[in-house]
Amino acid sequence: MSDSVPEAVPEQERPEVEPEYDPAAPAPLDVPRTPTGDAEVDALLERLGDADHLATDGHVEVYEDVHRGLRDALTALDARPGPPAPSPSYDTRTPSPSYGNRS
Repeated sequence: MSDSVPEAVPEQERPEVEPEYDPAAPAPLDVPRTPTGDAEVDALLERLGDADHLATDGHVEVYEDVHRGLRDALTALDARPGPPAPSPSYDTRTPSPSYGNRS
């Protein structure tokens, strides 16, 4: 027996070991997400990619978070002031001149 320590093999010379395939392991769906042009909505859609790295039971939290954010974004659209209503072409406070002049 020798008391010598074997030389360490440099990392770049070590053979690459592929991880074993595990069908139950999380796998990215690689679903393309097209930008909408709204930064808030785009960030929420990108959050869906977080589910790719979680086990199935973790997906619910991500989906609920994204759904809540999208719902809030839609609600905010309803809360924004729209264009002013058109002014009436007549004054509703005073009757028309012919109203009191019946013959």
